[in-house]
Amino acid sequence: MLAFSAPLGAETARFAGRLTWTSDEPGFGGFSGLEVSEDGSTFTAISDRAMIVSGRFIREGGRLTSIETGPLEMLPGPDGGRMARKVGDAEGLAQRADGRLFVSFEGVARVWAYVTPDKAARLPRPDAFKTFERNAGPEALAIDGQGRLYTLPERSGQMDRPFPVWRLDARHWDQPFDIPRRGPFLPVGADFGPDGRLYLLERNFTGYSFRSRVRRFTLDADRIVAEEQLLETASFRHGNLEGLSVWRDESGAIRLTMVADDNFSALQRSEIVEYSLPESLASAPPRP
Repeated sequence: MLAFSAPLGAETARFAGRLTWTSDEPGFGGFSGLEVSEDGSTFTAISDRAMIVSGRFIREGGRLTSIETGPLEMLPGPDGGRMARKVGDAEGLAQRADGRLFVSFEGVARVWAYVTPDKAARLPRPDAFKTFERNAGPEALAIDGQGRLYTLPERSGQMDRPFPVWRLDARHWDQPFDIPRRGPFLPVGADFGPDGRLYLLERNFTGYSFRSRVRRFTLDADRIVAEEQLLETASFRHGNLEGLSVWRDESGAIRLTMVADDNFSALQRSEIVEYSLPESLASAPPRP
């Protein structure tokens, strides 16, 4: 039986800072995927218009104070050219230990590899990806310690239907387990933390604002053996949080760093939001 805990009133993720991210560079905005270095100092982000940018976080006393970024660059297709808007909706970002990037796309649901940001390579595409709803494809993308990719569709089709998780090991996709759907939240970002657990960022659009939730899963082979709810925000607390990266800071605390997609709207904002986990939640998982 799956162990589930939603520690309401107990120790949960603690707010650690927020910074509005602005730039006058044309094409800035729409950030949907985020990868942060192991020490939390540098990052790479992608936008849903197939742009990529890298930069550095500046902190004082562990709290974000500013962001330094390089130029926005285009994520090309395998032919080296610019992708059409309908196939260039980049959503999820994962980085392998050797630096190779992987990007998941909605529209035409797929995952591509980037040896460098200007060199794309197609990966196998399972038939199931063709059945994903057009605007509800693989937004969340994560890579485990063995270099295997994990993704799942944004929608499961029914409120009581779990989200199927797809895994790419070398050149073969399989569907090892499902993630239970709990309430109206939908998966938009994922990462494996330094503790080896799978972290999932979920979003609920209420019609006028966004709510966010983070759940964490302990895996044993091809199954989930424990599930925890670490964070659930109220409406208007943050913007449209879509990308998630998990790392450990100098104090030993696990940090959840998230990026908000402003949808290129003057009514929304691009922002970096951070939460930290108390010591009781930052330790390695017990053996099942």
